[in-house]
Amino acid sequence: MRILLLMALLPAPVQAQNAVPPAAPQEKVARPERPSLSVDSPIEAIMADPGGKAVLDAEMPSLRAHPAYEQFKSMSLRQLAPYSGGAITDEKIAAIEAELAADDRPQG
Repeated sequence: MRILLLMALLPAPVQAQNAVPPAAPQEKVARPERPSLSVDSPIEAIMADPGGKAVLDAEMPSLRAHPAYEQFKSMSLRQLAPYSGGAITDEKIAAIEAELAADDRPQG
């Protein structure tokens, strides 16, 4: 009986004051939206997107190295085609358009 009385007089165990609160449910992190690119986008905008750059580098590897690049980079491929001396054909534009529209192009 003495033990019960003694136990009643002792303070209750104190829980740690530094207990970590339960973690809040994590929200889904939204991926930044990929820019919509097409052959009507400025060439410099396509080159600024890692996936777009990969497409242009594959289809037109010498485009970025062209001596007049700084002069035509604000134009679209479709606008540049008549001045390309036949290097940018309708077939090339269609191929690039299809690749830019594909969801599997690399992201940055």
